[in-house]
Amino acid sequence: MRDLLDFAGWSKPDAEDLFATADVMAEVLRRPVKRVPALQGFTVCTAFFENSTRTRTSFELAARRMSADVVSFAAGTSSLAKGESLRDTVETLVAMGVDLIVVRHSASGAAHLVRRFAGVPVINGGDGARAHPTQALLDAYTLRAHWGELSGKRVVILGDVLHSRVARSNLELLPLLGAKVVLCGPANLLPQSLSGPNLEVSPDLDSALDGADAVMALRVQRERLEGGLGVSLPEYAARYQLNRSRLDRAGPRALLLHPGPMNRDVEISSDLAGDPRSCVLEQVHAGLAIRMAVLYHLLVGKKERAA
Repeated sequence: MRDLLDFAGWSKPDAEDLFATADVMAEVLRRPVKRVPALQGFTVCTAFFENSTRTRTSFELAARRMSADVVSFAAGTSSLAKGESLRDTVETLVAMGVDLIVVRHSASGAAHLVRRFAGVPVINGGDGARAHPTQALLDAYTLRAHWGELSGKRVVILGDVLHSRVARSNLELLPLLGAKVVLCGPANLLPQSLSGPNLEVSPDLDSALDGADAVMALRVQRERLEGGLGVSLPEYAARYQLNRSRLDRAGPRALLLHPGPMNRDVEISSDLAGDPRSCVLEQVHAGLAIRMAVLYHLLVGKKERAA
């Protein structure tokens, strides 16, 4: 793994290898002193051209937990406001000596573009509606903690799938691990071009939830919608909001996931967010271990390859 842009070329052993490293990192995070010197001497740059709470903070904490230096780039207060290009911005950061860039951008494919001229490992922290690979990794890692194995499991991804990079990355990773993915939501918010042997697409919520082992509710991304939902938010909530009675249809042991941030009482009811079946905060915690593992593989692995 020289970069992490998406899951093209990945195999199940690749994912399991990363999860094994994440297990080690999770043990570090359980210690009274949550720090190791694994990345001492490295500098990680978080270059976020979109707002973020969980991903940015998680990467910065992950880097610091391994003793790396962290440079946090804020697009709104940078020379981008003066007309500087993305390429010149990235090349300037690399010239300052950063060893890895985590990039988030509103344009799909931006992370691939950055990789072309960065010259250092690049992690896609979310690009448009294309991909968010570390989110999919932490989702799978959370499920793995409960199930041990994802093979044969039925995972429903519910809501605004069309605009969701989280859904697309999970659709790449979960079938690779043996799970079946069911995409469910209003017909105009379901992509028409996705297909695969472990994929089902359904606008019918009841049939999608029947027998599900886990349900991931997606945020309605109002900032990405062009021309609106096609339905009002109250109508969307009435037809597709995940609430306790609907999750009960999946079964008493079905797990609830959400990538955050949540629009409470839109795609998920407030009372369900605190349900015992909710893994939302587990996902956040898993994100630290996963991102520590990714940073370790890219930076220490790069050093080992060079040797």
